[in-house]
Amino acid sequence: MKIEKISKKYIPMTETAFYILLSLTIPRHGYGIIKHVEELTVGRLVLGSGTIYGTLTKMQRDEIITVYADEKRKTIYEITDVGKELMRHEITRLKELHENALMYEGEFK
Repeated sequence: MKIEKISKKYIPMTETAFYILLSLTIPRHGYGIIKHVEELTVGRLVLGSGTIYGTLTKMQRDEIITVYADEKRKTIYEITDVGKELMRHEITRLKELHENALMYEGEFK
């Protein structure tokens, strides 16, 4: 699937999708992703297993992540090159959003 088609489907990203992919800077199993997201957001975002596994299945289908079993037969998730490119697009979009928010935040005081 081409990045343009993937981008239209995923950008803007949901917070869940963003943090799942952000957690995959190293390969992780599902519980590892849940715990990493919880740590990154200081407990603000706690992903339920239904939410995370549904999103991971969709991402695997769209070739954003790959899935394999480790030596303990745990399912491990890893981001693909397409997933990395998708994250670069989303991070660029979020940087613009952040810069504009900082520029205008004084207007809302």
